[in-house]
Amino acid sequence: MPLIKANYNPPGIFRSADASTIYAGTIRKVDIPNFERERIDLSDGDFIDLDWSKTPSGNSEKLVILLHGLAGKADRPYMKGMARAFNKNKWDAVGMNFRGCSQEINRLYRSYHAGASEDLAEVMTHVLALKRYQKIALVGFSLGGNMLMKYLGEDRSLPENVVGAVGISVPCDLAGSLGAISRMRNFVYSKRFELNLKQHLNTRAEKFPDQLQKKDISACSSLRDIDDLYTSKAHGYKDAADYYEQTSALNYLEGINRPTLMINAKNDSFLSNDCYPVKIAEESKHFHLEIPEYGGHVGFVTRNALYYHEKRAVDFIESLL
Repeated sequence: MPLIKANYNPPGIFRSADASTIYAGTIRKVDIPNFERERIDLSDGDFIDLDWSKTPSGNSEKLVILLHGLAGKADRPYMKGMARAFNKNKWDAVGMNFRGCSQEINRLYRSYHAGASEDLAEVMTHVLALKRYQKIALVGFSLGGNMLMKYLGEDRSLPENVVGAVGISVPCDLAGSLGAISRMRNFVYSKRFELNLKQHLNTRAEKFPDQLQKKDISACSSLRDIDDLYTSKAHGYKDAADYYEQTSALNYLEGINRPTLMINAKNDSFLSNDCYPVKIAEESKHFHLEIPEYGGHVGFVTRNALYYHEKRAVDFIESLL
């Protein structure tokens, strides 16, 4: 598919990547009815919490599954904003809280990671078993966008109900993106992620003291150290480098066979050059790529309640029906 031309023109201050990223991620308020939580048990004995936001009629046959980013959860403003946008277009929405990302730590030593597409597959199986939704769309943000793109591009048989997908600010080159976020200009962001993950791991160390020690967590001084210590080994990878190589969605994009849109802002300081896979998009029948000049990381602010990426996601999915 040819590249999609973006027409995003943000209010003046939000041409700044930092202003848009920070405002959309931490200051924006989204009014939406409380999610209805459902816990599902996974095949390995663990659990995932799903947060549902349904249309007022309660009888929609269309569903969007939402996947959050690193250190996120289903009640983040970007998740609620997307749920609200789809709800207003008569879609039910369900936010997938990754393992350990709802209020209660998950049962197993493992948690979530950028390539845990098997968990999305189990959520899909659960949704299909409801025998209610004729049309299913998927939207993933940041790390969740990488998980989504990997899921779509793997050698699997996708349900016919899946009409299409959208990824927002997708770090599809994980190693390169780690390098980008580790630059000095992103110090505040990377340090915030690091502290959040350390807090999470300290809680995990209390539950699994034979597998993880707090002194080793404290010794980590970067996101890569955390991935070397825990993320990689807890999920069956040799080290951080092996984890990045095997789970980067960039390796799976050519296998995507459902209409899929990736929106990555040109000024997103979290992304590497390889996170703009122009050639793959040009040669693919199903993978669409849009590169707005502005937007930062999941920060496509507009002058109204509906953000640019939310409108684009809804319009793209609706065009497939």
